[in-house]
Amino acid sequence: MAVDREKLWADYAKNKTPELREKLIIEYAPLVKLVAGKLSMYLGYNVEFDDLCGYGIFGLIDAIDKYDYGKGVKFETYASLRIRGEILDQIRKMDWIPRTVRQKQKMLDNAYKKIEAEKGHLATDEELCEELGISFEELCDMQYETNMTNIISLDEYMDQGEVKIEPKADKDYMQPEKVVEKEELTRILKEVISTLTEKEKMVITFYYYEDLTLKEISQVMDVSESRVSQLHSKALIKMKQRLGAGMEMFLG
Repeated sequence: MAVDREKLWADYAKNKTPELREKLIIEYAPLVKLVAGKLSMYLGYNVEFDDLCGYGIFGLIDAIDKYDYGKGVKFETYASLRIRGEILDQIRKMDWIPRTVRQKQKMLDNAYKKIEAEKGHLATDEELCEELGISFEELCDMQYETNMTNIISLDEYMDQGEVKIEPKADKDYMQPEKVVEKEELTRILKEVISTLTEKEKMVITFYYYEDLTLKEISQVMDVSESRVSQLHSKALIKMKQRLGAGMEMFLG
């Protein structure tokens, strides 16, 4: 039997009983898995999915406790940010990214920037191998290993204070300068995607536009989940170099 969420929130707004709170937690628990699943693409297999969900449930509870039903803000949007923030906070506390991995990420970033500055286009795998003095297999290993540090780019644009969300009534309005900015980003995004390999394009399309999971993509492409994660990482690295802060609008 489907739950009437509007009625559930209205009841909870009037009478915040433990029973109603528990019903809300159960009702929105799938949202935790959705957010954790998104973040797991950046983390690869470095953090267990169940652990991410465990961290995220605290974010969901915090969102339920602080949500103001009367303001007309969509709860799913508000809660997603709270859940994501809680997961990232817990991971930062773990300090789980080794210094060597950070160094490798810096090497990759510098190599991408140098090649792009010198040649005027996004670096190819062959050019990266030559610049870093490593084999293609070593490059693939490095890109997969540094996959975990992509979460840092997410954290760069996250609001560390109070989450600010506009009321639902205003969500379709956008400042003129933002419209221009988004149009320019869309143009650049198409240009960047056109530089990806066919398999990288497939992963980006399946994941961001068709909402397939890591496992589902691996089944469609007939490759391992780790290979999908590797392709996703390589694509994000290329896109991050060109889009910079614009990654927020694409990944958010």
